[in-house]
Amino acid sequence: MDKQVFIRTALASVLALGALAAHAGPAAPQPDKDKCFGVAKAGANDCASPTGSHSCAGTATKDNDKGDWKYVDKGTCDKMGGSTMAPKK
Repeated sequence: MDKQVFIRTALASVLALGALAAHAGPAAPQPDKDKCFGVAKAGANDCASPTGSHSCAGTATKDNDKGDWKYVDKGTCDKMGGSTMAPKK
């Protein structure tokens, strides 16, 4: 195999795996954390929106959307201006 082709193939594989990892499935539950709705910054949500606006982590399109959540330390969500209750669809 040509050396250039091998290098390009290897690089493409690494990039593809990185993209898959970035948009992997749901965030694993974290017992020492709370799901906090309304505090995630654009692109920094931990999982899908319960309102159905998107289905992947890291895909929030605006800051502090009530439908997006991220894990925060237990007991800190209300202090941050968020809610531990998911919004209704």
